[in-house]
Amino acid sequence: MAQRIRSMRRRYLRRAMQFSVAMQERIRRGLRDDAGMTTVEYAVGTVVAAALAAVLYKIVTGDSIVTGLTNLVTRALGSV
Repeated sequence: MAQRIRSMRRRYLRRAMQFSVAMQERIRRGLRDDAGMTTVEYAVGTVVAAALAAVLYKIVTGDSIVTGLTNLVTRALGSV
């Protein structure tokens, strides 16, 4: 009986050690992984989108565009 308990105990300790080593390796791999890059990519994408929106706003609110749109609406309403 004691022999069987020792055998089970050794098997349990061996499995616990294997699990511990596997978890340590997963943690090490996770620390080396650049999963944080997705956050940086989103931030850069947001800045680029905001810059593009600012440029488009400047173009659309420029005098030539406003004048062109006003003329287009005036002609459209004038033909009705």
